[in-house]
Amino acid sequence: MKNKWRNLLMLLAVILLVVLPLLLVNGDFGGADDAAESAITEIDPTYKPWFKPLAELPGETESMLFALQAALGAGVIGYTLGLLRGRQERQNQQNRQKLND
Repeated sequence: MKNKWRNLLMLLAVILLVVLPLLLVNGDFGGADDAAESAITEIDPTYKPWFKPLAELPGETESMLFALQAALGAGVIGYTLGLLRGRQERQNQQNRQKLND
């Protein structure tokens, strides 16, 4: 029963962490590239970029690719942590068996 309440509280905390910033912050969530470009043109209006992008992607596609990259990274980190924890638990179990024998 204790775990049920703890899990429910953690789920509520995650939901609040996602929803509250969206409700409390009204503004444009622009990217760092756009902010850097505007800062550079403010400093030096004659600045010319060194190269052009290979393809101009719509904003939704860029956001989707960024989210996919973040999800894949989180998946790799989660898999690695799970694998390491499983190995550690297996080692601990083997050590306990050796002590009992």
